[in-house]
Amino acid sequence: MRRIFGIETEYGIICAAPQGRPPIDAEQAARRLFNPVVNRHRSSNVFLGNGGRLYLDVGSHPEYATAECDCLTDLLAQDIAGQEIFSDLVATTNQQLAADGINGQIHLFKNNRDSQGNSCGCHENYLLHRSADFMGMADALIAFFITRQILVGAGLIDEEGGYHFSQRADKMYDPISAATTRARPIINTRDEPLADSSEYRRMHVIVGDSNICEATTALKVGMTIALLDAIDCSLNLADLAIADPMSAIREINADLSGRAPLKLKAGGYLDAVEIQNRIYQRVMNTLSDAGELEATRERIKVGDFDPLELWERTLQCFQEEDFGAVNTEIDWVIKKNLLEQSAKRHQVPMNSAVISRLDLAYHDITAAGLAPALKRAGLMRQLLTREEIATAKTFPPCTTRANIRGKVLREAERLRRDVSVDWLHVRIDESKMPTVMLGDPFASEGEILDKLLLELQERA
Repeated sequence: MRRIFGIETEYGIICAAPQGRPPIDAEQAARRLFNPVVNRHRSSNVFLGNGGRLYLDVGSHPEYATAECDCLTDLLAQDIAGQEIFSDLVATTNQQLAADGINGQIHLFKNNRDSQGNSCGCHENYLLHRSADFMGMADALIAFFITRQILVGAGLIDEEGGYHFSQRADKMYDPISAATTRARPIINTRDEPLADSSEYRRMHVIVGDSNICEATTALKVGMTIALLDAIDCSLNLADLAIADPMSAIREINADLSGRAPLKLKAGGYLDAVEIQNRIYQRVMNTLSDAGELEATRERIKVGDFDPLELWERTLQCFQEEDFGAVNTEIDWVIKKNLLEQSAKRHQVPMNSAVISRLDLAYHDITAAGLAPALKRAGLMRQLLTREEIATAKTFPPCTTRANIRGKVLREAERLRRDVSVDWLHVRIDESKMPTVMLGDPFASEGEILDKLLLELQERA
């Protein structure tokens, strides 16, 4: 049941002035942000010693992809490490702006929508065995991903001041597609396994929001892993397929009760809460019957935090119409409470400029962001220690091939050797040693790593 997974996060960027128009645009701000990266690595697209990838994506979006992970604690630490690596770059860049006499501060936002309605993504990746019926599974999973937003959306205020679950849902245009931008799908079907293609394929999920609360990120990924594990144990969700998924995803998003009736392909109607309840119960029963429930729990627990317990507890909140039991763990709930309290205190509507600025501050990962203060005040649950995050900024997970990539990169930097890497390959430049392919994402050490390190040291 072991599985590789990871997250890619695009960040919004702006250079804000105390007054007036921004002194530089987003493209210039992004270039300046990456100057230290380019100066050190001679590229704005680099793999790091922690196994992750840092790069400047199309549209001037700074992006971080976590290393390959096989337990949820590692993934959370990697995700937050990416935030902090970017936050450190922002601090350095803002100091340089001041030194250059530019009166502005760069901010990075871990959200999915800017003021013009443009969207940036948070993509999840899950390794599947090649033998699985991917198209059949993907079709069955659509109902899960469409309704999952009631639990793990990041919250959105529309132009009229209405509150929605998700920033990303209304920007989806296809259930399943090989495209990523032109016809943005819930699940991307491009067959790019980044592993031995005879053994594996990768499920690329595009529909998710970027989460600020660690518990929500853990729920988003943990519940998906549990579902995939249950599908591997023969769980079938075909009877829950929704007749018109792209209309349904928007209807759900606009109805905070979670009770909008959704027509099923098989006939009849269910709402998002009922669909999620049925999926949860089937996942738990299937894994339990197969004797795999505790193994799955072990891989997705973070300390004493259990995503499966939060899944059940959040669904119970919909039944009771009271979200007090999750008001420090679910992003859309935390933010909604914060914004509504501020609107009441300032006596302004939810679509006012005051609330819009607070909304942005919730997603700001720089020193101006609200998350650290919310955690200190006990208003946002924190799952990881400072030590776990600091370790993930430097070192990769030790149980996947990221360990090989990270060790080679750190040793090459120490010895001032040039190496070329991507997800699948490692090549030592100016060496007769051929390019090494890392086709097994579970291989974290062994003869290949020993040979690479020896080659680096012998020619240093």
